[in-house]
Order: sequence, then structure tokens, then C-alpha cells
Amino acid sequence: MDRRVLLASGISLIAGRALAQAPQPQGPPPPDHGPVYPGGGPAETYSHDEIVRSASDFFGVTAEAVGAVIEKAFRDNGRPTGYVAGEEGSVAITVGLRYGQGLLYMKNRQPVKVYWQGPSVGWDLGGNASRVFTLAYGIQTPDEIYQRFPGVEGTAYVVGGMGVNYQRSDTITLAPIRAGVGLRLGANLGYLAYSRRRHILPL
Repeated sequence: MDRRVLLASGISLIAGRALAQAPQPQGPPPPDHGPVYPGGGPAETYSHDEIVRSASDFFGVTAEAVGAVIEKAFRDNGRPTGYVAGEEGSVAITVGLRYGQGLLYMKNRQPVKVYWQGPSVGWDLGGNASRVFTLAYGIQTPDEIYQRFPGVEGTAYVVGGMGVNYQRSDTITLAPIRAGVGLRLGANLGYLAYSRRRHILPL
């Protein structure tokens, strides 16, 4: 065999082995399409004392005044992963309409704006405006609140001038707490749609 061919074959063989042993460049890791939480775990929850303190400050009442209705929600649902503090207005002539807006708070996240609107069936007549403090159970990311939540019939409770009713969608439960005489508990026979923007039509 020609000496030059032999030499070329040897060089080629040595180069091939060197390339095979050299570390290969790594591409970017495959995308993870699952939910991302702070610290890699599920959303943090609020304790009973944290919620009582926040709600009493929001409503401008003592912790004792709001504590009983919050205790009821904790017994039924456990510790919430967020809460919405806002205001709403409603009007009803048997069939009612409700509109509101507020901020959703979750630990280790920036508050986000939330609007809600929906029809209700109640027993009252007239209209009112009130503050609403809504406990959110099972929400892992803020985006999960932007959907329709039917009310759970027969779950309206009034304790110490405050009322709470439950709204559920799959694994998420919302518990709006309203203060004052005009609680409009008929809302537990309707639904509320939570959205990023205000909608005029409640349907």
C-alpha cells in the first residue's frame, strides 16, 4: 500500500477517536410545561390568624367580629392559598345582577386585578354596594381564578352581621365574605364569572 495512503488513514483514525472522546456541547434543557411555583412546590397557604388580621383591617372591624365567619370557612375548607379584597354592587328584583372588582393576593406573588360579574336568584328587592373579602382555596396560580364559579346552593351562612357562601369549580373553592344587612344571600343560587377585564353583560 502507498505510504502516503497509510499515513493519511492513520491520521484520520486518530482524529476520529479524539472527536469521539471530546465532551459534546449540551443543548438547552427540554421545556417544562407544568406549573411553576415559588420554590418548586405548591402555593403557600394563609393561616387563620393571617386571614383574620387581613379581613379585620379590610372591613375596619375587630378580629372578634370577623373571626366567627372565617372560622366557619376554615372548618369547611382548610387553609386558603389566596384571597381577593374588593368592592361590589348589586341590584335585585328576585333575579339580580352583581358586579365587582378587587385584587387577588397570593404569597410570593404580585397582586393581580380581578373583575367579577354574574346573575343571581334571591329573595330581596333593591340594590346595595358592599366590601367583599373572598377566600380562595386550591388556586396555585393567579390565572386559575379567571373562570366561571357556580354558587353552591344552601351554603349561605350569616354570623355576627357577616355572610359567606361557597362557589366551586373543579378543585377550586371561593368563599366570598360580605358585611352588612344587604348581604344578598341569593347570590348562592347563581354564579360569578371572574375575568381580567370588566364585562358589561353578566352572562
